Amino acid sequence: MAKLILVPTPIGNLDDITLRSIKILEKAEVIFAEDTRVTRRLLDHLGLKNTVISFHSQNEHRQLDQVVRKIQEVTYAVLVSDAGTPGISDPGFLLVRACIQEGISIECLPGPTAFVPALVASGLPCDKFVFEGFLPHKKGRQTRLKLLSEESRTIVLYESPHRLLKCLAELITFFGGDRKVCVCREITKFYEEFARGTAEEVLLHFQSKEVKGEIVIIVDGKEEIIVKSKSYKDKKPKEKKEIT
Repeated sequence: MAKLILVPTPIGNLDDITLRSIKILEKAEVIFAEDTRVTRRLLDHLGLKNTVISFHSQNEHRQLDQVVRKIQEVTYAVLVSDAGTPGISDPGFLLVRACIQEGISIECLPGPTAFVPALVASGLPCDKFVFEGFLPHKKGRQTRLKLLSEESRTIVLYESPHRLLKCLAELITFFGGDRKVCVCREITKFYEEFARGTAEEVLLHFQSKEVKGEIVIIVDGKEEIIVKSKSYKDKKPKEKKEIT
C-alpha cells in the first residue's frame, strides 16, 4: 500500500536529524523536496543517494496530480521541506490533502520546527499562542495587523530578512512601540540570536546591522483589561435620613 511519510529536517544544525528520520530516508524510494540542492546536501551529509524530485510553491498546483501518481507507484515516498516540518508555511499541506483524498496513508514524524524553540526561548508567555506564519505581502496585510493588534495571546510570525525592518516598523504602528517582541534569527546555527525588548528597541538594534538568516518574530499579546463590577457587598448602604 502506498504511503507518504513527512520527515522533518534540521532547521540549521544537521546533527538535529533524528535516528528514526535517518532510517526512513534510507528506505525511501523517492523524496519530494522544496529545493533539491538543499535536500541533497543533507543526504550527502548522511551518505545517502536517494532519488529527489522537486515539489515547491512555484510548481505545487501544476505537479500535484503527477506527484500523487508517483506516490501511488511506490511503497515508501517521503516529503521534506528545506528546513523544519513539512506543511508548516510550505506547500506540503496541498500534497497531504490530495493524498488523503486518494486513500494514500499519511505518516508524520516528530521533529524540528523553527517556531517552537523561538517561542519557548523568547521569554514571552507560551501557554497560549497563535501561529500566524508569514503575513500577506501586500493585499490584506494592514487588515491582518489591525486584527492581530487586539490578540491577547502571544503571536508567532515568520519573516524574511529583507522585510524584517518593515515588519518591526509596522508592529510599532499597529501595536505600539512599547509592545514586547523577540526576534529570533539563525536558530540552532553558529550566529543564533535572540533580540528581546520593546518593538522600538528591537527595531533600533537591527537598523544598525545587516540582517541574515531565517527570522521568527514573537510578539506579546495585548494586555487584557479586566473591569471588576462592584458586588452587592461592595455597595455602601444609603444613609437613613432622620425624620424631624
